[in-house]
Amino acid sequence: MAANAIEIRSLVKRYGRTIAVDEVSVSVLEGETFGYLGPNGAGKTTTIRCMLGLITPTAGAIDVMGHDTQRELKAVLALVGYLPGEFNLWPQLTGEDCLDYLGSLHPRPPVRRAELCDRFELSKADLRRQVRLYSRGMKQKVGIIQAFQHSPPLAIMDEPTEGLDPVMKDRFVQLLAEHRRGGGTTFLSSHILSEVEATADRAAVIRAGRLVLVGAADDLTG
Repeated sequence: MAANAIEIRSLVKRYGRTIAVDEVSVSVLEGETFGYLGPNGAGKTTTIRCMLGLITPTAGAIDVMGHDTQRELKAVLALVGYLPGEFNLWPQLTGEDCLDYLGSLHPRPPVRRAELCDRFELSKADLRRQVRLYSRGMKQKVGIIQAFQHSPPLAIMDEPTEGLDPVMKDRFVQLLAEHRRGGGTTFLSSHILSEVEATADRAAVIRAGRLVLVGAADDLTG
């Protein structure tokens, strides 16, 4: 039996009287691609931010790669590649500067950067341009590359294909498949059903902060 890469137990996050996440419990196996599906505002991003220690849960506990996120956050972050849902870059920096800086924040070396830049068609000339000149899709490619450039055991992706054209979306799907074949785990948040069906082994559906379904991704429309 594979161990759990992620274990979320009775997670609650409140903002005053508003409950953003309400008693969510989810387990993700090592080597699994897990979809987290729901409309905007359902609680997907809040769950991820709790997983990464960006916000503190009101109640519940989360273990990531065998580490408690409240007590061992540094160990958690050393094993994760993360793409936030609203990925912003520094407009005055070049793409290369951004990848260098983001890479320097992670303890693992960016061993896959050149390969990924080639795969997602970011040329050396593109990388020397300031980010303020980038399209939405180009910025998203930088986001994907910075998340995977250090070959993390766990990738956490929040709406990862926003702004990508169909060709780049296909290449992203291929990247996730390769990550899985190599033993990597992916937690993929999306509001697009077809994206989750194309990439995930299992999925959870969240609505208004509560889980309504957990099962095989192929069964979501059943």
